[in-house]
Amino acid sequence: MNIHKSYYETLYSRPVVALSGYCAKYDLPDSLYAYLAYGGTTGSAKDALAEGMLALATEKGLLQPGQTVIECSSGSFAVALAVACAHSRHPLMLCMPATVPLERQQMLTKFGAQIVLSNYVYGRRGVEQRAQEAVEQTGGYFLNYFDNDLNAEFHRRVTGPNIAKATGGALDAVVAGVGSGGTITGVGEYIKAWYPDVKVVAVEPYESQAIGGGYIGRHNIPGLGAGFVPENYNPYVVDTVLTVSSADAERAAREVLFYDGIPACSSAGATLCAATQLMGTGKCNRPLCIFAGRRTYE
Repeated sequence: MNIHKSYYETLYSRPVVALSGYCAKYDLPDSLYAYLAYGGTTGSAKDALAEGMLALATEKGLLQPGQTVIECSSGSFAVALAVACAHSRHPLMLCMPATVPLERQQMLTKFGAQIVLSNYVYGRRGVEQRAQEAVEQTGGYFLNYFDNDLNAEFHRRVTGPNIAKATGGALDAVVAGVGSGGTITGVGEYIKAWYPDVKVVAVEPYESQAIGGGYIGRHNIPGLGAGFVPENYNPYVVDTVLTVSSADAERAAREVLFYDGIPACSSAGATLCAATQLMGTGKCNRPLCIFAGRRTYE
């Protein structure tokens, strides 16, 4: 019998898929791969990440049984963390701006989270300050996945080894989007340690170029481009930073659905578009792009 002890175990080993249909469409070498990191409740890589970070925090003695977890998030990571906290019996307090839609707040409450609001005019700094106050008041553990090395550690232990095992390191580049910075840092550090010739390529929205030091504006690629350089981001393992427009990211996501049957979200489309740019230079014939989220149909 092959029975998993937990549903989360099924999320830790994700497949690598050759994008043969997409390559045929654009007359590219048939050696473009995607690591399908998504899965679980939210349809993103954050499901495994949330549970994994809680497990690592417990392993390191940072999180005690039954201790309240505090986080600044209202997006897919918030949902993933709510489910993971319910599974591991940790109360969850989510700090967010008061501008977060009421429907979103109500949904997170139904998942078991306590919502703490802050004044939107203070931005993320204000939300983080409110989280620190909550830590002092409750004795909780501030997960802070934008500035917590456990984020990158999860990818050093899980995502990087999975990619290496599936490909044997027979790659020219690994392409990953930058949101919290954990994926590009963890995977980049692991891959560089074992395969130093493999290039690590970071992707951010064309409309919001915090990593590359350019203009920072609004974009439509959820999961990428937070508008600042996250503390988790390690620039020393990144060889190249590429930008992709919101429109091009969405187009690539639709095309990989049509030609390879993969329900990629726009952040996945951004990494695919960047990998295509690399192949167009003629210097990279075997890139692997990390698909951290899938398109959902509700």
